Amino acid sequence: MGINKDQVEGRAKEAAGKIQEAAGKAVGSTTQQVKGAVNKTVGAAQAKYGDVKNDMDKNSKQNSKQDR
Repeated sequence: MGINKDQVEGRAKEAAGKIQEAAGKAVGSTTQQVKGAVNKTVGAAQAKYGDVKNDMDKNSKQNSKQDR
């Protein structure tokens, strides 16, 4: 199976969070650094959820093929 929506959105949020965190660091804004770190973590969690969901779909399809 391919990539699912959660994987794509999660990785995009993670990348945006990294950029926001770096920008906050560059301008000396602790608030932006923290917001970026939070967004990065949320994105990573969503991507991981998408990975697990994808693995479950793969396993489910493999099991259904074996049952035939």
